[in-house]
Formats: sequence, structure tokens, C-alpha cells
Amino acid sequence: MKGLALRSSNQDYLSLLAKLVKPEGNRGPLVIDLFAGCGGLSLGFEAAGFDTIGYEMDETYAETYNQNLSGECKVTFLDLETKYPKADIVIGGPPCQPWSETGKNLGEYDKRDGFPAFIKCVDRVRPRIFIAENVKGLSFDKNRHYLDHVISELEALDYVVNQRIVRMSDYGVPQNRERVFIVGHRGGFSFPEKSGKVFTVMDALGMAAKYAPKGATYLTDSEDRYIQSYEEKCQLKTPRDLHLDRPARTLTCRNLSGSTSDMIRLVMPDGRRRKLRVSEAARLQGFPDWFRFSGSDAKALNQIGQSVPPLFSYILAKSVRNYIQESEHQELEVKALH
Repeated sequence: MKGLALRSSNQDYLSLLAKLVKPEGNRGPLVIDLFAGCGGLSLGFEAAGFDTIGYEMDETYAETYNQNLSGECKVTFLDLETKYPKADIVIGGPPCQPWSETGKNLGEYDKRDGFPAFIKCVDRVRPRIFIAENVKGLSFDKNRHYLDHVISELEALDYVVNQRIVRMSDYGVPQNRERVFIVGHRGGFSFPEKSGKVFTVMDALGMAAKYAPKGATYLTDSEDRYIQSYEEKCQLKTPRDLHLDRPARTLTCRNLSGSTSDMIRLVMPDGRRRKLRVSEAARLQGFPDWFRFSGSDAKALNQIGQSVPPLFSYILAKSVRNYIQESEHQELEVKALH
């Protein structure tokens, strides 16, 4: 019975990913995706019936976007002079390095801060709704003044602005990833309801999580010793391996592709620990199996670690669709009265 339950949960998760169908464009309102990466946010919006146009400075990331999505991703560096088309929605993940717990944490003084460009785009486009995603660190006390500044700048453009920390495992993504979402609207937008179902690593990967595939990459002896030393030094009672009966830890560029103390790894029955394949990392990040990443495996893992899980983006996009439809209905009622 336990085996049947595991297979059932695995099928339930794969059924959710199957909703992320390959888009076919020209079907709905236009979404501008800033700092689009490989298209994690855009994929969810296209699957929910929107058209997208992306802006991304990394050519490999943009290539991934263009080979998987219907919308075009333009390779460009965003600044205060960038021009944009008219659009109903602006989304994006301004570079998070300025606020990352593992980075130098330079905040607003970091030249990679993308919020000024994001705010300028909202100012020029004046969408019905906008959504910015960033690391949880942006909400920490030491950075709160800047988050408040960003919200104030956006409110000055005549938007109701809400911010919320979202845990991805609350929305069907098998990962305890937490991110800040800033949403600006004209009133009446509601964040999606939590799914009520928490998926685990085993639910996402199935039996592949227990067995070593051909060509698997295992931790070296020195990497094992490094991790053991780190865990002993930190007096960790539970190893930081992936535990099959719970969601994964947060996937990042650093712990997916680097030899770090917190690198993501699976423990095999013989005790060896192996690194995740690209396809496994993508599953845990809420990408459908048909999605293909350009570049080397290391580059693909970086793309995955920096993405908004498309599975959550799809749920969020459906809330945006409901908001826009309700807004349009109210506008028609107002016109009818006049």
C-alpha cells in the first residue's frame, strides 16, 4: 500500500506539471517580463493564456526562453532609457544579488540593483497590474528601508501595492523556497489560495530519487569530508541531504552547481551521495519535463536556481487573469451607467 501511495503522489505532481502546456501564442493580454532569465515567470503566464515579451541580458538564458516559449525574449541590458510596448501586465525578478543572504549584501549600493529599471518600466507602461519577485532577504530589517522605498515609489504611480513572503511548498512546488512578491494593482487583487497539498522530493522525482542513473555524478571524497566538517562545526543534528519525505531545501545557483557546504545532494542506498541531474533539479523547481535548457549543465543549473518556479507562476497568473477579467467587467458596467 505504501508503494501505491508513493506512486499516486508522484502522479499527482506530474499531473500538475502537465498543466504547463507548451504555449502557442497570440491568445491574450500582453505581459512584459523584465530580467526574464530562462522564462520561469513567463511560462506560467503563457500557460494561463497570456502573451509575453521578455527582456534578458544573458544570451544563453534568452535562448532557453526563445526555444521553449511563444513570446520573444530580447537580449538587452535594462536601464532607465529602455523602451517598451503597451502592455496590461509587467512582471519580473530584479537581480537579487544585492539582497541575497549568501552574497555581499550591498543592497541599494549594488550596481546590479534592478529595481530602478523596474519602477521606470511601470511608470512608462502603466499596466493594469505588476508583479516583482525577489529574495526573502529584501524583507529583513537591515534591508526593510529599501523595500519600503520601492513600495513608496510604486505607490506614487497611483497603485495599491501589497507585498507578501510566499513559501513555494504551499502552492504545490516540492521545495521550501521563500520569496518576496510585490504586487501593484488598482484595487481588488487577491493572492492565490494555498493549495493544501505539500509535495515531497519523492513525489517529484519518484523512484529515481532512490537509485543511481547511468552517468551519475557523485560527491568526491574531499567534498564529503568538507560537508562532514561543516555539519560538525555547525552541530547539525540532521544532515542537509535531500530528505525524500519532505520538500527540498531552496535550490540556488550556489548549491546546485557549486561544491559548497550546502550543495544539494541525494543519498543512495549504498551510502554514496550524488548530485542532482538537470532534469531532477528542474522537476523540483516546478518545470515541466518538456522544457529544455540551453548551454552546459552548469549553465542550466544556474538558470534553474534563479527561476521563479513555473508551477507557482501559473497559479499566480490565474489570479491575475481573474483580476483583469473582473476589472474589465467593472469598467464595462461604469461605461453602461454613463
